[in-house]
Parts: sequence; C-alpha cells; structure tokens
Amino acid sequence: MSKYKIYTMSFASVYPLYISKAEKKGHTKSEVDEIIHWLTGYTQADVEEHLKKQTDFETFFKAAPFLNPSRTLIKGVICGVRVEDIKEPTMQEIRYLDKLIDELAKGKSMDKILRK
Repeated sequence: MSKYKIYTMSFASVYPLYISKAEKKGHTKSEVDEIIHWLTGYTQADVEEHLKKQTDFETFFKAAPFLNPSRTLIKGVICGVRVEDIKEPTMQEIRYLDKLIDELAKGKSMDKILRK
C-alpha cells in the first residue's frame, strides 16, 4: 500500500481494528482511547467527531491539539521499519500509534506504553 493511500484512509476505518487487536489480547477500548488521547491531545468527544466525519489520517494528525513530546521516546520496529527512522512526519505519527497499540496487545503496562 502506498503512503498516499494510508494518509487518505479514514481514521474511522482503522480505529475498530485497533480496538479488536486490543480486545483479542484482553484489553479494552478505553485503553486504546487513552493511548490516542495521550498521543494526540484529543478528548473522547474529539475522537468521536473524527470518527463521525471519517477524517483521514493526515488531517487527524495535523489537527491534533497536542502531539505529546514524549512520543519521540517510542522506539522499535513496526511493519518492518524502525519508527524512529521514519522521515515523513505524518507516516511517523501513524506508526507511533500503531506501535503503541502493538505494545498494548503485547501486554506492556500503560505506564510504560505512555512513557511515564
């Protein structure tokens, strides 16, 4: 899949997949939401509005009220690429979120996931 297609995918189309991945491993939608809030600064009402509007990923991240500065502490490989080495900003934000959801599914504690 090209970068362009990922950017234009709606956040709403991927959000249920994040929740499903977490729930399959015994985690909850509220934990997924907590990760999204921490990463982007969105409230739950904001997230619901983006879901309703079918906002694409590029807009979702560009409109984020507060991209958490601690997100740069997220390291590791997602989809075969080291997240810290991704040069394109929107792609890096998408992969940060993917990595955090992976960490949740793998059983990492929320304190570690949220870099506390």
